[in-house]
Amino acid sequence: MSGHSKWSTIKRKKGAEDAKRGKIFTRLAREIAMASRESGGDPETNFRLRLAIDKARSQNMPKDSIDRAIKRGTGEGKDGVTIEQIFYEGYAPNGVALMIDCLTENRNRTVAELRHALSRAGGTLGDPGSVAWQFKRVSYFSIPAEGYDFDTIFELALEGGADDVQQDEGTFEIIGSVEVFKTLSDLLRANNIQPEDAELRMAPNQEMSLDINDTLQVLRAIEKIEDLDDVQNVYSNLNISEEALSQLESE
Repeated sequence: MSGHSKWSTIKRKKGAEDAKRGKIFTRLAREIAMASRESGGDPETNFRLRLAIDKARSQNMPKDSIDRAIKRGTGEGKDGVTIEQIFYEGYAPNGVALMIDCLTENRNRTVAELRHALSRAGGTLGDPGSVAWQFKRVSYFSIPAEGYDFDTIFELALEGGADDVQQDEGTFEIIGSVEVFKTLSDLLRANNIQPEDAELRMAPNQEMSLDINDTLQVLRAIEKIEDLDDVQNVYSNLNISEEALSQLESE
């Protein structure tokens, strides 16, 4: 997962433009609703929901909007719309594999927009199973390094059954199996450690390296896909070099 921490940081900076357009509120509301649907509307017992609410508050999302999103997820809302999570598979330019995480209430719209965006970027949308075999689902936590030391984070991760702990660009990353997500979540919370990101994500079994220009082409394609309203996350098997990230950040 080399370079993905800095890539996430760059995306957060560029996310300010999404906030101005109000698009980020739509994504956050869907994330809150999905978390509520899966594990209930109480953030004290639903870690994914608590993190989604924290993200929403950090973007100054109104409390009424947060409450409506929770009720929508638990079925208390009045709009009757059902949101579902769907993973789409495809290829970016240069054969880079993509797993695209979407939250949508309209599959037909989502798949049409994805196919169009990928085609314009020089990629293709694949059939179910065509790409998924190249990835595995993992527990992932990203923690700001400021205020914490590596040994403390490492010991907690080890206690929680994590497979790996990395430090990159002022961030600690904890990676483990899907089964240890709740254990790690509870341990971090018990020790008053607030992750920036905590999720089940798709990690590539093997990464692909490209030259700088081809890497930038893929990253720009991913940015276009992430700009679609129904897309929550895009996971790839691209090894993102520091040189490519530095050039992208300067754009």
